[in-house]
Amino acid sequence: MKNVGNLKITTPSDREIAMTRVFDAPRKLVFDAYTKPELVKQWLGVFGGWSLAVCEIDLRVGGRYRWEWQGSDGKKMGVSGVYREIVPAKRLVNTELFDDPWYEGEALITSVFVEQGGKTTFTATMLYSSKETRDAVLKSPMETGVAKSYDKLAELLASTLAQEDK
Repeated sequence: MKNVGNLKITTPSDREIAMTRVFDAPRKLVFDAYTKPELVKQWLGVFGGWSLAVCEIDLRVGGRYRWEWQGSDGKKMGVSGVYREIVPAKRLVNTELFDDPWYEGEALITSVFVEQGGKTTFTATMLYSSKETRDAVLKSPMETGVAKSYDKLAELLASTLAQEDK
């Protein structure tokens, strides 16, 4: 197990990485922030000069999503996938494939939202095509980017809750 700030990373099997973070917000709000383009654009990978220029989400089984980031230096990075299972505010299962793959094959991501006492434990488990692919992803700086994104998400959730309390 490895921790990056508030992000906990584990390897449940030889082909999986699980990333868990607790958010101080109800799971419906966390789910919305994860599935509504106007919210996703405010936190996912938007740091270090990067913006989420394209955020398309067709949230239905068989629906596709498309995210494209643009760096301040003009570089671009894109990822897309298909939703395979949706249980609103509880569970999402989707594929992930980068335009310029930095790992082999397509990943399958299972995201689970569990609320207890007004806090939501979010766990994303990525299943890769092989142990070698999983190990290559573990050696990348991916967890730093995810941790920074989740910090931005925590800020967005706190801000949204503060607005609701007014």
